Amino acid sequence: MEQRKLGRPTDQRDALLTNQVTELLWHGKIETTYARAKEVSRMADKILTLAVNTYTDTVKKIETRKNKKGQDVKIELVNDGKDKLAARRRIMGKVYDPQEQRKADETKASFRGRTEHIKHPLIEKIFNELAPKYDKRNKQNGQGGGYTRVLKAGPRRGDNAEMAVIELV
Repeated sequence: MEQRKLGRPTDQRDALLTNQVTELLWHGKIETTYARAKEVSRMADKILTLAVNTYTDTVKKIETRKNKKGQDVKIELVNDGKDKLAARRRIMGKVYDPQEQRKADETKASFRGRTEHIKHPLIEKIFNELAPKYDKRNKQNGQGGGYTRVLKAGPRRGDNAEMAVIELV
């Protein structure tokens, strides 16, 4: 299937679409032109399909480590399986890595505690929140895909470009 050119060179078009897909997955809703929204929808659906198909692939492993007192302690680790790891890496190549923002009423210490173990917050959000939600939806409806909705919002003032709102369903 052919991609729209959007009046930009390839490198600029790829950067623009990557940025918009990242913003859509991070915020859940963006406003852009209709042609861009259709392309962003295609990219976001592919990313979410990849996540939905692989988010359950985990490997549990028990490791023995020594604590501060020198005692052996068994720790259960849950790691990504090979399919989920490959999917994570493919998704990381298709989106940017926005950093988690501190909430207005959150202290510095609580923010550090909340985000201490999260290296890639968008990837974690895709695999921990969005993929299970859409997998459940797919099982209820008996179909996959259709994770985004594009709604026309009328012409833009100035250049009369057709605007659209794209959101995660």
